[in-house]
Amino acid sequence: MLKADLAKGLMFARLTEAQLERVAAHAVRVRVDDGEMLFRQDDPAQRFYLLLRGQIKLFRLGPSGNEKVIEVVSPVSTFAEALMFLERPTYPVGAQALQPAEVISIDSTDFTAMLRESVDTCFLLMGDMSQRLRGLIREIDNLSLSSATCRVAAYLLAKAPAGSGSFELDIPKQTLASRLSVQPETFSRIIRNLSNQGLLTVSGAHVEISDRARLEAIASASGIGEDSLASTFHYAGPATTPGS
Repeated sequence: MLKADLAKGLMFARLTEAQLERVAAHAVRVRVDDGEMLFRQDDPAQRFYLLLRGQIKLFRLGPSGNEKVIEVVSPVSTFAEALMFLERPTYPVGAQALQPAEVISIDSTDFTAMLRESVDTCFLLMGDMSQRLRGLIREIDNLSLSSATCRVAAYLLAKAPAGSGSFELDIPKQTLASRLSVQPETFSRIIRNLSNQGLLTVSGAHVEISDRARLEAIASASGIGEDSLASTFHYAGPATTPGS
């Protein structure tokens, strides 16, 4: 069962059967409750994770204790895998469940040993890391080159399903504001302004986009694209299996 759940992650699905069995033999299923920490910032990083269900918030704490949300991880996403290449790795962020969550915890040391035995698997993980790097560059662009209103508009458009402007916000608004690097009161003011302009309506967690074209015009400065940081938590490498 653990092996089947691992295969839900695209990175693991591309491993050979023997490699997948090896990873599963050193993996552990972990369940965390709403608000529970999976790991804390600066803890030794001996394992990385595949999220199966729920949401995990990755965040950093500043010297004064203020929190910056780096990303909200969604199911079948991997995270913290890049740390396995460091000599004495520690987690640069904390990981906390936003709702009851289930993850598979993978042994970084054994996974690294497996990589030494397979060039193909190394390239697989390098593709994962390259995608994440592109997402981080896009993130820097968004934060430095676009306004708060652009970022909020872009996020809402990205969340809206294809062919529909109606959806539910699945992240608490305060967490979402931190993720978009705006103050909660600024986030509320932006939503109110967009609503007053007739671009959308918000009722609790429900959002209805009324004028997608105008919202896209506002968001265009933030460069919506496939290289968003969130998208890179789902490995999108070539659909090949090592050794095939």
